[in-house]
Amino acid sequence: MKIPCFHVDAFSDRPFGGNPAAVCPLEQWLPDPLMQSIAAENALSETAFFVRRADGDFDLRWFTPAVEVDLCGHATLASALVVFAQLEPGRAAVRFHTRSGPLEVEREGALLAMDLPAWMPREVAASEEVALAIGCRPQEVLLGRDLVVVVATAEEVRALAPDLARVAALDAFAVCITAPGSGPDADVDFVSRFFAPAKGVPEDPVTGSAHCQLVPYWARRLGKTRLRARQVSRRGGELEGELRGDRVRLLAAACLVKTGSLLL
Repeated sequence: MKIPCFHVDAFSDRPFGGNPAAVCPLEQWLPDPLMQSIAAENALSETAFFVRRADGDFDLRWFTPAVEVDLCGHATLASALVVFAQLEPGRAAVRFHTRSGPLEVEREGALLAMDLPAWMPREVAASEEVALAIGCRPQEVLLGRDLVVVVATAEEVRALAPDLARVAALDAFAVCITAPGSGPDADVDFVSRFFAPAKGVPEDPVTGSAHCQLVPYWARRLGKTRLRARQVSRRGGELEGELRGDRVRLLAAACLVKTGSLLL
């Protein structure tokens, strides 16, 4: 059996930046254990699988090397690029049906605009376990899907070296560390890093789903609905976010870097 497999760097306009994802268009769903094995073999933070529906939309699922997840932004962006650049070059918009509801992506010039749910995280107590896991005393701790840890400066976010074993032991899907833009990152509204070691992703390069909670948080804190963001992982990536009621719109680039086939 031969399965197409594309490698896309999402949240980047050039190869080797942003967050890499594998994308596998399917004629029909494979057994779940096989899709999980493919994701483990790809060894990227996410592998996306999608199947065309009769109405022209697609059903979409995402797997880390360890588990299936309910939402992944960068692999959704990557899947849309594969549709636009490889499968249907004349298409301007695509709708994916997922565990997190319908997600739409449309072309906007050279960029892609992605519509995701908005999650407003709630403030929780800053426990000693969180401080030990991230390696500093946070200014604020919030809980949405992920644990959102707010620190003072972008420089501090860049310098942190979390204890990944302690991060994995926290009662949260993942830990997202964020701060307002400052120093060399003063040109953006906020920065972030994202760690999900318990889900097979020690540090994610650029995390679209994290911005489902970061954009609402920073929109409220900064008093504006349109924001520029940078994820300051080693690869790094940039995006623009806009809060639209109960939705977040992310605008970013994506770059196709490899095409091929899985032989199973």
